[in-house]
Amino acid sequence: MEAPEGGGGGPTARGPEGQPAPEARVHFRVARFIMEAGVKLGMRSIPIATACTIYHKFFCETNLDAYDPYLIAMSSIYLAGKVEEQHLRTRDIINVSNRYFNPSGEPLELDSRFWELRDSIVQCELLMLRVLRFQVSFQHPHKYLLHYLVSLKNWLNRHSWQRTPVAVTAWALLRDSYHGGLCLRFQAQHIAVAVLYLALQVYGVEVPAEVEAEKPWWQVCSDDLTKPIIDNIVSDLIQIYTMDTEIP
Repeated sequence: MEAPEGGGGGPTARGPEGQPAPEARVHFRVARFIMEAGVKLGMRSIPIATACTIYHKFFCETNLDAYDPYLIAMSSIYLAGKVEEQHLRTRDIINVSNRYFNPSGEPLELDSRFWELRDSIVQCELLMLRVLRFQVSFQHPHKYLLHYLVSLKNWLNRHSWQRTPVAVTAWALLRDSYHGGLCLRFQAQHIAVAVLYLALQVYGVEVPAEVEAEKPWWQVCSDDLTKPIIDNIVSDLIQIYTMDTEIP
């Protein structure tokens, strides 16, 4: 069931004076860890997106103080690999995570500490499945964005498309959106349109014949999409990038 769009505090909630809430800062850092570890593990974009979504959804159901967020993140990566059929070894997840936190350190020995961490990841996976009621399969915006980009490429003239990196920017915006909880608060189609809308705005690219059209191009992509929903998604994305400048 879809959550009301734009509702709830979520991982990108703001504190006093518009500053990111402490929890949002933690979730941002941990999501960045998931993405970087996922890349080093050779994960595809969809499994990484699923890992981030599992992580954010878990902490929508539980208190941040009750669990180590980085252990939850490691278990999210492990579980996402199973969900998206890109299975990962716990040993590889542990080694990549250890190198992330100790760049100049040696790989962990297969000692009691290693096996305790491995058991913690596996036990944590079972906990997460129970907390999330085994609902760990998600519809991501990626396939929608790909479809919309192909359609837009056919609308625009070749010169406009080639001289502006609209597609690259839209994919980057979508990837970065997983630093926060947009994936839980908005429909996948709406996120796909919104990142494309923002990419077009960034480069000042206008969709041909939009003025004469009966409805704007973004509503052609998704009938139930409204301008306020786009504005909410764009606002959340801007908050994520603002947080990126504030967090070392």
